Amino acid sequence: MRAMILAAGRGERMRPLTDHTPKPLLTVGGIPLIEHTIRRLHEAGYRDLVINLGHLGEQIESRLGDGGGLGVRIRYSREPPGALETAGGIREALDLLGSGPFLVINADLWCDHPLRPPALAIDALAHLVLVANPEHHPQGDFTLREGRVGLSGGPRHTFAGIGWYRPGLFAGLPRGRRALAPLLRDAITAGQVTGEIHRGEWIDIGTPERLRLLEQKKTRQDRVEGSEEHPR
Repeated sequence: MRAMILAAGRGERMRPLTDHTPKPLLTVGGIPLIEHTIRRLHEAGYRDLVINLGHLGEQIESRLGDGGGLGVRIRYSREPPGALETAGGIREALDLLGSGPFLVINADLWCDHPLRPPALAIDALAHLVLVANPEHHPQGDFTLREGRVGLSGGPRHTFAGIGWYRPGLFAGLPRGRRALAPLLRDAITAGQVTGEIHRGEWIDIGTPERLRLLEQKKTRQDRVEGSEEHPR
């Protein structure tokens, strides 16, 4: 199964950090966010990756190259100025993603989900990972009942920015700038979206403050792990 990393966004909420550096290349523990994601994908067994490029995308391509240094093969989907939003970006990259289901993950996540492919139901066009609603998104996005994602009828959870999709969800979509949410809502209404709740670590690194807090957390964890490896 192939995976696509969404890395084309401008990162407006991360300014001024993203004025000269694309958000996926901001670092935690000295390693760019997108490299953390690629390492997780490699651990999960993914070897064939697609990355869409927009704002300062040439820096991402220069850093990662063909992916050989990280044990994967990377191909790039270059988008026009302003990028194509999520669904538009996926639609643009369909030829690179193949004919089978594929994973799509945001480049600016910190998450310990194992990322192993689910067994997609025959009638499902998508399978979404949901998480508890964070403070910055208390209203949530979707409900989940008996493994099916819904728009109402229960507690709402937040879409984690991790999902597996069949190409058919995007095949009829015209090329151009397109948001993912309307497409998902239509498929959810038709009963074609399954899901799961991830109760582990998940951080949407959308602001400089969240990046700073994550860096502090990672530093503390490294110190603890270091003291356990070298006890006095």
